[in-house]
Amino acid sequence: MSKIIDLANKTILISRTDSIGDVVLTLPLCIWIKSNFPTCKIIFLGNTYTKPVISCMKEIDLVLCWKDLENLPSNEKVQQIIDLKIDVCLHVFPKKEIASLMKKAKIKDRIGTSHRAFHLLTCNHRLNFTRKKSDLHEAQLNFELLKPFGLKEIPSFEEISSSLCKSFTSPTIDLEKDFFKIKNAVILHPKSQGSALEWPLEKYKLLAERLVENGEIVVFTGTENEGKLIRSFIPSHKNCYDLTGKMALQELIVFISQSKTLVACSTGPLHLAGILGIQTIGLFSSRKPIHPGRWRALGKNVNFLEFDSSCETCKKGKSCTCMQSIKVESVLELI
Repeated sequence: MSKIIDLANKTILISRTDSIGDVVLTLPLCIWIKSNFPTCKIIFLGNTYTKPVISCMKEIDLVLCWKDLENLPSNEKVQQIIDLKIDVCLHVFPKKEIASLMKKAKIKDRIGTSHRAFHLLTCNHRLNFTRKKSDLHEAQLNFELLKPFGLKEIPSFEEISSSLCKSFTSPTIDLEKDFFKIKNAVILHPKSQGSALEWPLEKYKLLAERLVENGEIVVFTGTENEGKLIRSFIPSHKNCYDLTGKMALQELIVFISQSKTLVACSTGPLHLAGILGIQTIGLFSSRKPIHPGRWRALGKNVNFLEFDSSCETCKKGKSCTCMQSIKVESVLELI
């Protein structure tokens, strides 16, 4: 390996411009960097949607939204990056346009995976590791990119989980809407905006019915568009609430922190629930690379369910009915 990069008194930009769950699993990198280089400055380049999540971390000094940059004229875009006086750029989520921008801004050290052809021209530190076939968790795989800073060993899942739960702080905001009076609810988040295999809506409906029969308060969450897909499945009951499309992300984070349990597939709110410390139940296929070993939520109160962890079809990476076959009773037992 080339000479170790010293981040003392330097500014590092971490680029991760995709979804909530992916951002959550990148945040432990910020903790490691700040712990080992306390005098460095961390800038997190994300998207506007995930800014409320990134802002929950005291280790991050500045949040930069890609949307504010991407439509600027090329020369203005480059100048804005130059003005930030960035010394190192870490491309956790490879994006050709961003990689090119950081090179044009003449950032000295530009780090990315060697498995993206455009990094051959835009990164001068390229790490050779594979995500798809690895047995490591996604949060652990991200740590491969820290080796230029002297990281010798990938932390355990438990170490990463513990450090993030201690650092992540729910927003302090005044919540005036009536639904924020709902406490200790079981949140059901059926959809994933296409990012994961989903449990059937019919089973969420049956689960909700069983929960309210048992005296639980049940809340369905999701975007407004997701609400249009699931509202006909939400039971009509005084203790069952449809809050799809009614919360901004910052409000959702606070609402999750005040709830009892969250049930979802592999999607952003699942990861938020895990690090906020509430009971978190993830529903997964055992097929790689979407299995729980790679994508389960961080946190000490996290469970996950698979129908058959030894499914031969899943082992071959083929589609099957394992996800649909997870039983409502199995979820109820955990709750």
